[in-house]
Amino acid sequence: MTTISAVEVNKAAARRFYEEAITQGKLEVLDEIIADDGRDTASPAADITGRQGFVEHITWLRANVEGVTATVDDLIAEGDRVVVYWTIDGVQRGELFGVPDSGAGRRFTGVSISTIRFRDGRIVEYAVLPDRFGIVSQLLR
Repeated sequence: MTTISAVEVNKAAARRFYEEAITQGKLEVLDEIIADDGRDTASPAADITGRQGFVEHITWLRANVEGVTATVDDLIAEGDRVVVYWTIDGVQRGELFGVPDSGAGRRFTGVSISTIRFRDGRIVEYAVLPDRFGIVSQLLR
């Protein structure tokens, strides 16, 4: 019988975060992959510990980016950490990185790198470094 390693469990949870929670909007997935004391440092409500900060972040993102997709391009994992290189794509429908929605429905694509720390297969810390310059320059065209 094959046993799935903790690293593989963490990688699967990270992938679910992008594919199911962000892209598909299945926020109930967060109950399975976010620890009770999880922290989303990228959330507009970064001071909220637990799933609610993640819910608010994804809800905000999906409200401001129509048709948002978060595609996992690469995952690297070791121990309790997973680094995710991913691509975001969508149409601006609200303020993003200080750029107000022009009403033009500008499509953009950007890359981001996230670091995620896990405990017992659940996210306890999430941080993201998006290509703000690349995204903003597309929105200002």
